[in-house]
Amino acid sequence: MNKGRIFSLVLAAASLTFVSCATGGGKKKGGGTKKFTSRTGWNPNDSKGWFFSGKQKQNVKGWPGMVYVEGGSFTMGLTKDDVMRDWNNSPVRMQVKSFFIGETEVTNYEYREYLTWLKVVFPPEETLYKDIYNGALPDESIFNNTLSRDDFSTENYMFSPEFSYYPVVGVTWLQAVNYCDWLTDRANEKSLMNKGILAKDYYSNEEYNYGEKTFNTEQYKKNDSNVSEAIDSTKLLKSYQIKSTNTRIQNANRATRSDDVQPFRLPSEAEWEYAALGLAGNREFNQYKGKEVSQNTFRQEKGKNKGQYLDNFKQGRGDYSGIGGFGNDGSAITNDVKKFPSNDYGIYGMLGNVAEWTADIYRPIIDDEANDFNYFRGNAYKQNIDNGQGGYVKYDDSNIEFDTLNNGRLVYKGLPGSYKKEVTQDYRNYRDGDSKSALEFTNNEDLNTNDMYNSPIRTFVVDDKGKVILQKDATTRTTELSDEVRVIKGGSWRDPIYWVDAGQRRYMHQADATSWVGFRVAQDYKGSKESKRSRR
Repeated sequence: MNKGRIFSLVLAAASLTFVSCATGGGKKKGGGTKKFTSRTGWNPNDSKGWFFSGKQKQNVKGWPGMVYVEGGSFTMGLTKDDVMRDWNNSPVRMQVKSFFIGETEVTNYEYREYLTWLKVVFPPEETLYKDIYNGALPDESIFNNTLSRDDFSTENYMFSPEFSYYPVVGVTWLQAVNYCDWLTDRANEKSLMNKGILAKDYYSNEEYNYGEKTFNTEQYKKNDSNVSEAIDSTKLLKSYQIKSTNTRIQNANRATRSDDVQPFRLPSEAEWEYAALGLAGNREFNQYKGKEVSQNTFRQEKGKNKGQYLDNFKQGRGDYSGIGGFGNDGSAITNDVKKFPSNDYGIYGMLGNVAEWTADIYRPIIDDEANDFNYFRGNAYKQNIDNGQGGYVKYDDSNIEFDTLNNGRLVYKGLPGSYKKEVTQDYRNYRDGDSKSALEFTNNEDLNTNDMYNSPIRTFVVDDKGKVILQKDATTRTTELSDEVRVIKGGSWRDPIYWVDAGQRRYMHQADATSWVGFRVAQDYKGSKESKRSRR
């Protein structure tokens, strides 16, 4: 090394040392606010002040059965040749934020909990409630096949203990969303019971009137809970750290506090694919070593099961499980949700067993030019309807509303006691190529334009026996795509290996159900959005 270069390095080092000393280098470390005083002059949680922030939680733990996935950047879609010429999953660079996702798909056991609750709280024997329970049941015809023996039914699959920990199937997207809303209420209800805020004998109390006093998370946040008499106000205030003796201040702070348990929902397509790839196990410093599914060499490499598959999918025509006595994956249909190893996030069954519903509306492209952060197509923002009396309109026994599934069943839009909502902003069609995406679009009904998404219109008739039947749309249509068609991700027990690729995507109407589609839940992460990377 020549003397000039040595001198330059010494000079540079000296400059860095000077800058470090000038900025207090090494003595002051980052890490966020250490001590905070409001610009109003009040300290946080001052008993004579106005606002009570509560204790800061350093680590936000997941609810039982949920796995934390730290957000990051990844390539969404295919990174290999598109042999099927679908052209619907061209690779795009995408960022997702941190979230929680279900360790497994929702199982028959978990869905039976939901059905049992509905049956007890809204008895189907009562005329008003009969469609609440019946509409939540999985489709009983999904295992029917014209050229197969019909000796296995959804009832056997759903209610037999042998299948308790198999993924629930025969559930539509609409039913899955209802399950998520129900789970949000039950999880928050249990959390409040654990803290002693809500009476643990809430349901067993003889004074409980089923169907009228169900716990609702949103009402609880708005101080409009219909279970207020069951709440221990002393423990409630302690949990909220509200020290003021002013009742109005107490209620104001209670209303602005976030949920004990974040709402459950279906994962977005981007979240699902990111979690399925499990790229954390294939990373070296700040780059991925390749886009391969970490647990999938697809075959067991060691031990007595060497050579057997590590996912449940169809190996070939007429081959769902392999030969008797030495199966490939050993499962003719679905299997236990934890039968095969998890990926590097600790998530089971993302690629085989059953395909899964996501929250997104299906369109052939992912519009990364419009948005490359936490991508989601399906935003239809809703708000509660003002009742003109200082409150909001609620569903009750007189105004329960239903959607109609493609099998003719009715599925509730909201349980009695919950708030009725209306859409205020609808972005489902944003930049998707149809006439509504045009710059000068007008809602004029006389506007004569070709709508590229003129999908079939769903109409129903009632036959002589009272059965609701979906009618075939006889009008010439150019597509199946509509705002009611949702993205499905992952392979299933009846799919060839092609669909096991996490980048593949397909669609199905939200009111349809099959024997090969299930779902898992997700939650937002309400902690810090900073990366958990270690500092040097």
